[in-house]
Amino acid sequence: MTLIALALGLVLEQLATAILHLRELRWFDRYYDAGLTLIANWPRWAIYPGLIGILAVPALPVYLVSRSLQGPEIVWDLAYLSFAVLIVFFCLGPRDLGSEVDEYCQARDSGDDEAAERVLFEMSEAERPRGNDIEVVEDAIFVQSINRIFGVIFWFVVLGPVGAWIFRVSDLLRRRVVYRHLRGENESDAVLIAIEAIYGVLKWIPARLAMLGFALAGSFDDAINAWRGELATAGVPIDVRNDMLVARVGKAAMTGYLRQVSQEAKLDGDEPASSSAAARNSMRMVHRTVFLWVIVIAVLTIFGWAL
Repeated sequence: MTLIALALGLVLEQLATAILHLRELRWFDRYYDAGLTLIANWPRWAIYPGLIGILAVPALPVYLVSRSLQGPEIVWDLAYLSFAVLIVFFCLGPRDLGSEVDEYCQARDSGDDEAAERVLFEMSEAERPRGNDIEVVEDAIFVQSINRIFGVIFWFVVLGPVGAWIFRVSDLLRRRVVYRHLRGENESDAVLIAIEAIYGVLKWIPARLAMLGFALAGSFDDAINAWRGELATAGVPIDVRNDMLVARVGKAAMTGYLRQVSQEAKLDGDEPASSSAAARNSMRMVHRTVFLWVIVIAVLTIFGWAL
């Protein structure tokens, strides 16, 4: 059931491009704003349970519906499958990463720098990302692959629809807190630190499984060496540490793999580097890793470990 729902959700994501804007779930903004305003002046120790309570409210209906649809009858199984597919579809996002990468590449290739910068801002979640465009777009794609794809898949396999939904609403809440903080809407640093810690914990395991997938789908030695290498993360929040390590391992796996392919093909000289080529190569690595994950989940399902 898990494999079927996941596969249908991934297929639906590719086919239903006309309604992808619905996955942005903007109707949660007012609810989040009300909850964040309520806990803004709470003691630091109370902010964590306050944020968990904010996340629990939208998660409870999904949990109740999921439980009510699980039963031995075939009709209920079909209803549960339909519900699970719908949840997976809405959780994979809020925007389709592949389409966003295509949009960025088309803008860069056509010379529309303004459109390209707008898309890069969406992917990197930073108004003025540090570093050159190639590094920024590579980092953003690998990091967003965890936020939008791998984290959702992992928690869906572990906890079902409610797991995927909790991961998505926690990401949406994190984005909302960051947005309010950047706009100076009296958002305390304690709230930002707390939501990044909560989301970082949820992302810790899928991030590392995704890095293992990058290594297997690309250059294993380069990826593992990058994983083992020292990374200056002293005093850095757990969510930021996740992102830094994911980007580092993903780029190492990709560049090592491309180097091997280039040597095997005996290409003379390197092609000029461009941010659009880097974006396409990074997305190919993500797609290969998603395919690898689906194969692993299929094997686990066959042996009864992921039902």
